[in-house]
Amino acid sequence: MPEYLGFRLYGPMASWGGIAIGEFRPGERSPAKSAILGLIGAALGIRRDDVISQSRLRDGYLMATVAHATGSLLRDYHTTQVVPGSTRKGKGAFATRREEVSIPRGDLNTVLSTREYLCDTLYTVCLWGATDDPPYPLAEIAERLKNPVYTLYLGRKSCPLALPLQPQIVREVNLREALNALSFHDETFLRWLPDKGARGVLCWEGDDETGFSAVPSYATPRRDVPVDRSKWLFVGRVEHEARIDIPEGMR
Repeated sequence: MPEYLGFRLYGPMASWGGIAIGEFRPGERSPAKSAILGLIGAALGIRRDDVISQSRLRDGYLMATVAHATGSLLRDYHTTQVVPGSTRKGKGAFATRREEVSIPRGDLNTVLSTREYLCDTLYTVCLWGATDDPPYPLAEIAERLKNPVYTLYLGRKSCPLALPLQPQIVREVNLREALNALSFHDETFLRWLPDKGARGVLCWEGDDETGFSAVPSYATPRRDVPVDRSKWLFVGRVEHEARIDIPEGMR
């Protein structure tokens, strides 16, 4: 039977970025694949400029998420000081943010943006190999999620995790049985979440039998598969979505 890795994502704020055009940076209601791969890459110690390792990570796994509580929307009017391209040219990468903005204030530019965040969200993520030989064993990923190389966050650095991920590996015949086999121990802490209940939204990818065939679902495109993280280039994929009854252990 195939292996599945399940873990929990909860935080006071999360940001699952959508397609950003100009000053408006919208967010999605469920975690983007790029965000989950970024979290796993950070746990494993894979740098953004390591193109080969990033591509292996991208092509090696399929993903599903269960939204237990999608939280409330927060929009932030954001200003950021940046160094003009003409000033940056020839300097390479700055070691720190302080070094980057240490030039005379009059030479700095200001970028304005409106960014969307979700407050008090809760998700269960399930990961499995796209092939019989994924680049990193799920057991290794689970161990690194407990002891990550780099700091983990929920989409943006301003969105820290508020609970342990509780990674666990199960062997089951399909996704539905894998989700049924997961068990998390955070009910006491999360019982106050306003929209957390017995029903949730499942999003998954791939054409394999999931065990949810009797549940009405629909497919939607998402442009969240990273091609080049240094240039922020992404391609699309198809994601399926359905409302499900959440297994007892996952609630």
